[in-house]
Amino acid sequence: MRILIVADEEERLLYDNFRKERVEGVDLIISCGDLKPGYLDFLITMVNVPMVYVMGNHDNELVETPPMGAITLEDTIVKYKGYNIAGLGGCIKYNDRNINMFTEREMAWRCFKLRVKAFFKGGIDIFVSHAPVRGYGDLDDFPHRGFSCFDKFLHKIQPMYMFYAHVHTAYKHNLKLELDHPSGTKLMNCCGYKIIDLPDRE
Repeated sequence: MRILIVADEEERLLYDNFRKERVEGVDLIISCGDLKPGYLDFLITMVNVPMVYVMGNHDNELVETPPMGAITLEDTIVKYKGYNIAGLGGCIKYNDRNINMFTEREMAWRCFKLRVKAFFKGGIDIFVSHAPVRGYGDLDDFPHRGFSCFDKFLHKIQPMYMFYAHVHTAYKHNLKLELDHPSGTKLMNCCGYKIIDLPDRE
């Protein structure tokens, strides 16, 4: 299964200079947040495959105008081609202007509820978030810190992959975009876009 993952920045190669061959074989689009509904609608139309998404901290517009035909992953698990995909959007709460921000305690409660769902759904293969794990690909400034509760969540659930965003590549020199978590989960910062291939499942 081939997955196109997008987040944070509208990629010119996919938007202004779209060419079908760049997304050849893509089966699913995953958005990690902070992208305008029009951009997501464009990708759904042009790539012509399903999309699942979580909300970023600048996605107030997405609440009223969700991408057409896309499925939200917020606080839930979606099975696609044999893979259980789950999501928790938003970032650490650093102001009162946006609705997709959470305290550490609030996000920990969301993690717990998702763990319960995972128990009955047979686990989670791909975990999608907007914010990173604290200490893994995040920054020291408060708005771009990751969630500490994600660390415990990954140890408990042990998904194959965690796709996240929020920390743009321009924010830090030599920012590591792929990291290995002690749980065995592969962490991937998907700012801009990435295409990955996973083994097909029945």
